[in-house]
Amino acid sequence: MDIKKEYLSAAYPEGEKKDVAANIRAAFANPLAQIALVGVVLALVQFLALGGLISSAFAYALGNTLIYAIVAIGFCLLLGYSGLASLGTAGFIGLGSYVAFYLIEGMGAPYYVALLVTLAVSIALGVIVGFISLRIEGIYLAIMTLALAEIIRSLLMVLKATIKININNIVLFGVNVNEKAVYLLITATFIILMALTSNLIRSPVGRAMLAMKDSTSAAQAMGISLMKYRLLAFVISTIYAAMGGLLYMMYVRNMTTATSTLLTLSTSLNILGAVIIGGAKSLWGTTFGTFIIYGLQSMFLSKIRFFVDHPAFITMITGLLIILVVMFFPGGFAQMLTAFRG
Repeated sequence: MDIKKEYLSAAYPEGEKKDVAANIRAAFANPLAQIALVGVVLALVQFLALGGLISSAFAYALGNTLIYAIVAIGFCLLLGYSGLASLGTAGFIGLGSYVAFYLIEGMGAPYYVALLVTLAVSIALGVIVGFISLRIEGIYLAIMTLALAEIIRSLLMVLKATIKININNIVLFGVNVNEKAVYLLITATFIILMALTSNLIRSPVGRAMLAMKDSTSAAQAMGISLMKYRLLAFVISTIYAAMGGLLYMMYVRNMTTATSTLLTLSTSLNILGAVIIGGAKSLWGTTFGTFIIYGLQSMFLSKIRFFVDHPAFITMITGLLIILVVMFFPGGFAQMLTAFRG
């Protein structure tokens, strides 16, 4: 007689075991539960690095990639759900970086003050760009935002050639923090913004943005205000980009405005590429695309001699991926995954 088997059968009847398994699957089918689980895994990476179980360089590269993922989430909402083109992402990131430098290093302000000022400045800039988007669309809107980004970049070069933050000046809730604590702050910010954006796109606001993207005429006929939702899309995208710049400055802590690639068109195009590769209507796809663009080389390929000697090769792979995705899977890797499941 198998006593153990009889005990398990009595304590956990077959129906109850199935119910437990179904409940677990149902719990993790919830987008917020998935986001929370990813947050735990990302935070665990830093603790493993502190324990010496993984490389600290890997954790640092992951934190840097998460900053770009935050920016890409906002761009996903702007392009994938609102249908608005922008090439000004680099300028908005630079704006957040300079605000962080000026307040934290120049004025000794704590993080939450820098965050509030960054939000205020990015909201104002997003409203301006949003109003402009009511008059021009498509490629002309993209060119206009590119011009705005170049204006911001030139302005930053005039204001300060090199911006640098002393780590001892970074104060979070009254406590000086180091690079490891900033990583956890980046992770928390990423998870919070993912959750907020996920809720937003499944709300009436998200459906209104999709209707506006599909057909502005039909959206207006349904009573959807183009001004309201275009302003909202640009404000959110600008806020996310500026917050990325703020976190970048706290994490990396220095930047030469004349030579930094962060402020150039390549950053805007890379964020665009990440959204296209991952899927313009998928937050997880966009995050995956960001890791392909920014994390693949810094976290993995930098350990391979060939890619160290030929760093431009990853750019060729990225370009090839974009071509293949646009040709065969316009919905990005999110569409590819759905097709394979089907």
